[in-house]
Amino acid sequence: MKTSAFKKTTLAANIALLLGVLPLASYAADSEESEAENIERIQVTGVRASMKASINDKRFSDAVIDTITAEDIGKFPDSDIGESLGRITGVTVSRQFGQGQQVSIRGASSQLTNTLLNGHTVASTGWYDQQAIDRSFNYTLLPPEIVGDIEVYKSSQANIAEGGIGGTVIVNTRKPLDLESNTLFLSAKGDYGTISKDTDPQLSGLYNWNNEDETFGVLVSGAYANTNYQRNGIETLLGWGEIVPTAFRQDRERTATNLVFQYRPTEQLELGLNVMHLDLGANNTNTSIFLFPTQQGEHTCEQTNAAGVCVRVTHGEEGGFAWAQSWARKTSMNSNTVDFNFEYEGDVYTLAGRLGRTKAEGGTDLTANFGNSIGNPADFAGTYDATGDVIQIDIAKEHFTANDFNGQLSTAGWALKKQPNTDEETYAQIDLDYSVEWGAISTISTGISYADHKVTQLTDNAILNPSKVVSRDASEYYNGTMSAGAGFTLPAPDFDRMIADSYAAIDGFTLNKSGYGTLDEENLALYAMATFEADGLRGNFGLRYVSTDISSDYYGLNAQGQFADNLSTDTASYSDVLPSVNIVFDLSEDVILRMSAAQVISRPNYADLFATRTLPGYNDGTPGNEKLVSGNVAIEPFKASQADLALEWYFGEEGLLAATYFLKDVGSFITTRQVLNQSIGIVDPNSGVDNWTVSEKYNASGGKIEGLELQIQDAYDNGFGYSANYTYVDAKSPAENYPDGIGVFSDSSKHTVNLVGYYEKDDFSARIAYNWRSEYMIRELPGFYGNRQHESYGTLDLTASYALTDYLDLTFEAVNITEEDSIQKGISAVDNPNVISEYKADYPVWSFDGEARYRVGIAFRF
Repeated sequence: MKTSAFKKTTLAANIALLLGVLPLASYAADSEESEAENIERIQVTGVRASMKASINDKRFSDAVIDTITAEDIGKFPDSDIGESLGRITGVTVSRQFGQGQQVSIRGASSQLTNTLLNGHTVASTGWYDQQAIDRSFNYTLLPPEIVGDIEVYKSSQANIAEGGIGGTVIVNTRKPLDLESNTLFLSAKGDYGTISKDTDPQLSGLYNWNNEDETFGVLVSGAYANTNYQRNGIETLLGWGEIVPTAFRQDRERTATNLVFQYRPTEQLELGLNVMHLDLGANNTNTSIFLFPTQQGEHTCEQTNAAGVCVRVTHGEEGGFAWAQSWARKTSMNSNTVDFNFEYEGDVYTLAGRLGRTKAEGGTDLTANFGNSIGNPADFAGTYDATGDVIQIDIAKEHFTANDFNGQLSTAGWALKKQPNTDEETYAQIDLDYSVEWGAISTISTGISYADHKVTQLTDNAILNPSKVVSRDASEYYNGTMSAGAGFTLPAPDFDRMIADSYAAIDGFTLNKSGYGTLDEENLALYAMATFEADGLRGNFGLRYVSTDISSDYYGLNAQGQFADNLSTDTASYSDVLPSVNIVFDLSEDVILRMSAAQVISRPNYADLFATRTLPGYNDGTPGNEKLVSGNVAIEPFKASQADLALEWYFGEEGLLAATYFLKDVGSFITTRQVLNQSIGIVDPNSGVDNWTVSEKYNASGGKIEGLELQIQDAYDNGFGYSANYTYVDAKSPAENYPDGIGVFSDSSKHTVNLVGYYEKDDFSARIAYNWRSEYMIRELPGFYGNRQHESYGTLDLTASYALTDYLDLTFEAVNITEEDSIQKGISAVDNPNVISEYKADYPVWSFDGEARYRVGIAFRF
């Protein structure tokens, strides 16, 4: 057990000074008039009005904030919430599986972004068994049709929930009494992908009803999308000497429903109930052909890189040997949230609160593997060239069918497993705003919140019955062919047949103790904040106290490499006091100077806190993949002191020119220590050796994130408008914090650019947007995929709509028109002993073909 003591820093001293000085300041501004200005809202009906509303929110906020507002019901700026967030200055988005999944703010990792829905957490679990359980929110779960606006807080204030060193994203859904009664919206789209070659349906709808007195309302909304997503690429596994053209296919079925009740029995009291259900079906296959250019057949290495890896190989007529296989994963996730909230406005105070529960279940219901050798030796004669950014393969045969498999196929017993996870939280919160006349101080705010968060991870190995294992001709497990990376054609797997035969061979499941872990985290927060306003001056200052108690159950591992029969429990706790201050100076009627400072924390990832000793790679058939991974329930959170200085010029109703300097000094940091080739007393059944990579989490010194944001936007009477922003980030972290030895924060791009131009007149509107970010590090150690650098990446997108009638719109969207490829390289130093050769010397570890998506739809509004 360890508790962090609060020390009176310079930042805290400055806040204490403000506490003493501000009440003595002159109270020159008329409070009622000022309040009316601060709550000015704009009815949003189009692209231009949407940008105007965002400027309005930014201008009158005390904090450093950016917002995205839906133009109208179902008309969010992008069809992907993650993509829309990526348009905001200082925000970058990860698109590992084709959509904006995770969001990073100002150079901090995505796990340092705190995401809230209507002010509270939403439970979720991952669908992929190769990804760690973390706190980042998967934005693909939430369809934009049910979202009203999104707030991105880049500075902190005491009444905002802790957890975001990068920033806090608050997604707000719509409320019934904000809409007219009998509002109806229906939309249907067809979504075409240039790699999958499929046209997929997307449906959404909303209906709102209010009583005549507008004291009670009910809103129901929903969205459905079934996307056949395909990702083609080239992966490398140099532990086997492999270059692997691959095709990942996923039947991504997303359903979201939202039911909202709002009751206002008096002018003072408002009650609300929000019920949300999110469901994601994510069944997928990953089909690969494993080529062995340096291991099999008659070959010549013509060139090596600085790490000693052969990067150009030529094969003669006896080209060698290849193995083809498909992973089939039956995966799903559902999340259910019930949130009750209230607000009461007294004469001089406002009391608000919420009580809720959110729970998610999901993960991998079954993982199966089918494979065998494929083709003839002569098929693989030719050249394998890894000297550039993307591996080039020029061999005798690049098109394979099920008939090319050498023998029958059956489910691989060693691969059969399931990994069901749960994530749940019960939460309660009370907030009180009290109006005062203490000099410049106009409001005192205080509140308390409590959350009990429980996470469970499981790995259950299948009990295989050999007598039930069916062997079939490959043609019974594959239907036709499909495109794959490097221009290859591979057999297209029959997912249903593979999963059915795998289930039929299983007599049950047994708990894999190395993969079992629970986490119970109780978080308590108290805050006090003062809002002040004087002539040409406004803002807030306050303190937030947070206390966390954690416990984790797991099966211990003894010196003989055996797991205990009974569960063990590790516990820990920590607490912190987090000061914050936000000050806004009105230099003139249209020019604002902002200053903010705060101490902030981000709690460790759940996967890092599990006290479990896991053995990923154990008996999985991949040599060199054997790992011992230990969590640490006692690691302390990331902690940083941060500051902002912004100058904003509002030169018109839609005009904004702004520059912001920001600094984050990260004192406490969480990272991975990894050591290769260790003996732990366990012999892997598949490799037959006791040789492991040992990985553990620990607290290290952090680093510094420093940067500059530049933003300009405006609109003209002729219907044209534009928005442009640029972010520079210098996110340095000690190189020893990472096994790869690269001294830069994960997910951090040094340069990010957004350019948006639009036209809106009468019945037609169109918007073209370009987003570009420079290279950044992706870190997934100790997982299978390791740490690598993603090269610079840019997308060009287009949206357009035409009003056929007053109630009917025709819409068109194009995403990643230029089909930008995803290229990832190993850039570790050649003398780094903790990284295998493929992650060094700019070796092209991964590359994935860029896919453009086109959507045509029709929307009805009444």
